[in-house]
Amino acid sequence: MRLITCVGLLLVLPAIALISKKEDLPINQIQVIGSHNSYKQAIDPALFRVIKASDSAAAASLDYEHIPMAEQLNMGLRNLEIDVYADENGGKYAHPRGFEQVKGQPEFDKQAEMEQPGFKVLHVPDIDFRSSALTFKSALQQLKKWSEANPEHSPVFITLEAKDDSIKRKGFTQSEVFTTKIFDKLDAVILEYLGKEHIIMPDVVKGKFKTLEDGVLNQNWPKLSKASGKFVFVLDATGRKRSTYIEDHPSLTGRVMFTNAEAGTPEAALMIRNNPKDTQIPELVKKGYIIRTRADADTKQARRNDRSDFEAACKSGAQIITTDYYKRSTHFKSDYAISFADEKYFRANPLFKK
Repeated sequence: MRLITCVGLLLVLPAIALISKKEDLPINQIQVIGSHNSYKQAIDPALFRVIKASDSAAAASLDYEHIPMAEQLNMGLRNLEIDVYADENGGKYAHPRGFEQVKGQPEFDKQAEMEQPGFKVLHVPDIDFRSSALTFKSALQQLKKWSEANPEHSPVFITLEAKDDSIKRKGFTQSEVFTTKIFDKLDAVILEYLGKEHIIMPDVVKGKFKTLEDGVLNQNWPKLSKASGKFVFVLDATGRKRSTYIEDHPSLTGRVMFTNAEAGTPEAALMIRNNPKDTQIPELVKKGYIIRTRADADTKQARRNDRSDFEAACKSGAQIITTDYYKRSTHFKSDYAISFADEKYFRANPLFKK
């Protein structure tokens, strides 16, 4: 039996099969901490110095790294963020410009994975490209291996950013634009390498209701006992990319991922609100939506040891709180690190405390 102690709240979570009715919360009534750019490894020090000399503010925002994703999950984190770039023919991101700028850097792709066709996982092409999962296929295989070794794990939220922005300067890699066809492939890859049995898809929450949002507003999120061993994907996109993913899939029917859709639309269910002090968050949470927010960004809060955004995030009831600092930084001196009480990363949501 495992005890998770929170400020003003004690929740006892035994093995998932033994959860009592009282403890078997809907997944929109929990609160978890996860990581931002969860795959990211540190920029080589020599290249980092070149970036810093050119743009010190940009360099500071990139000055962090993460332990492997499976280790994060073993710690108890229950949100991961993965950035994917389309690479239909392979090789687009295999030869970063950073290697031309600074010679003698260690290899980053010893198995030549970047030469193969398929989605790639990295932060910024050409400058911040080191990753604990170079391909999306590899990332999904890592998640599946961990999940099947821990089959009763509480649900893991995956924030997925489909990136097709580029550094608009000569010599830098220009990304492929996400189209309906590419999004279809993205869904297919998730199903192939993670497996439908490991995913809570929008259709599950929509259920018998007319729209996905109706399912959300009627509290149709699955409970922990039904969500054990599963992942929830949300596409972190607005505008063109969001519309492209939704096209021909009203209420996300048949889609694998939820989208960052606005309240009042048929697809509204899981939203990204990066400002933890957004006064709308508690109201949205109480209505049934799941909200992801951030405790810190661009290393700023960590450098100031400023926990006010994290405290606001906790108070807001946002179910998913991301950070780059579930551990203290090894890149600069700071005591800043994020967790709930007793260094836990999962708790019952205090906004629903009775």
